[in-house]
Amino acid sequence: MNITPEDVKKLREATGAGMMDAKKALQETGSFGQAIEFLRKKGHTALAKKSQRVAKEGIVISYIHAGNKIGAMVELNCETDFVARNEEFVKLGQEIAMQVAAIEPTDVADLLEQQYVREPDKKIKDLVAETVGKLGENIQVRRFTRFVLGAE
Repeated sequence: MNITPEDVKKLREATGAGMMDAKKALQETGSFGQAIEFLRKKGHTALAKKSQRVAKEGIVISYIHAGNKIGAMVELNCETDFVARNEEFVKLGQEIAMQVAAIEPTDVADLLEQQYVREPDKKIKDLVAETVGKLGENIQVRRFTRFVLGAE
């Protein structure tokens, strides 16, 4: 496969990977689809390496579903306040809060194994791993709560 700068740019836009990581993925796999999967797995590798580092910074983020009858709050942790303010990190928090409101997980482990409502071929743990790969820090979903109007 002849790799062009446009191929690398397209893969970077699709995955958020760095330029050299995108180029390496294309070189090693030979196809765009396989390169995405390669980078996804690499994100899980990065997550495993970083998971031992302390994640004591972060955000609490909320999501209120249309109709204002279901809501969720999620505590998402990272290593530094710099990453806690990052747009990608905040977006991850928003997506996880929406997932909690939509699917009603029982605990964090259940949440991480759920299929992502926007892309059923991904799990929530894949979203976290991709963001770890992009931002280079340990990211943990610490806890969440879900509110339903009138429920006990």
